This record gives sequence, C-alpha cells and structure tokens, in this order.
Amino acid sequence: MTDISVYTGLFLASLAAATILPMQSEAVLVGLLLADYTPWLLITVASVGNVLGSAINWSLGRGIERFRDRPWFPASETKLERAQNWYRRYGKWSLLLSWVPIIGDPLTIIAGVLREPFTVFLLLVTIAKTGRYVALTIAALGFT
Repeated sequence: MTDISVYTGLFLASLAAATILPMQSEAVLVGLLLADYTPWLLITVASVGNVLGSAINWSLGRGIERFRDRPWFPASETKLERAQNWYRRYGKWSLLLSWVPIIGDPLTIIAGVLREPFTVFLLLVTIAKTGRYVALTIAALGFT
C-alpha cells in the first residue's frame, strides 16, 4: 500500500469518527504507529480529519434548528433543551471535551446550534483533538 493511501485512510477514518457516524480512529492511528509510520505526520493527518469532522457537526448544528418539529428529528425537544442548557452552563470550555467518546460529537453540534463563533470553536476543538492524538501517540510508542 502506498503512503498516500495509508494517510488518506487515516484522514477518512478520523473525519468519519468525528461525525455522528459510529467509528473510532484511535485503532487506525495506533496500528500505523506500530507499523513505523512517521508519528508527527500521523498526528497531523488524524487531527486535521477529526477537526474537519467536528466542523461538519458545527455546521449541521447551525442549520438543525429548523427541523426540530419534524417527526424524524433524532433528538426529542427535551433532550435538545437539556443539551443546550448544559452547554450554556459550561460554555465554550466544554469543547475541550470534544474528544471524549459519546459526548464529544453532540457537544460540537450543540456549539453550532448555540452559534458559538467558529474561530473559538475551531481553536478549542483543535486543542482537544490534537491533544488526544498526541497523548495516544506517546502512550503507544511508550509501550513498544
């Protein structure tokens, strides 16, 4: 397999993992680290893909309000209101938890719903997502 296809696969796995799709990119990253690919390049590619996926979530959040009353809408009014109240309580700093499974993706969507400025969103999510991949890389390489 060529290097470009390896890095493209990591990018796509990281992008998909940051959206509402049920995927994990950590296993792909660790596998490539163990296969002796360049750590800083893997971190960069995974981070860019993951942050872009979160930006897609933010964009979805910006437009999702108009569909709240539709029967197919994935969240009940109560759940959506609870998520918004939680985000209002903890604010933009909660985006530093955007890397956490299960809660991270909804956080990025709610940030869009509540119109968090994109530059603030992008900075905090980039710190969180890149920090997670750096820590994972250090842990993976420390155990080999």
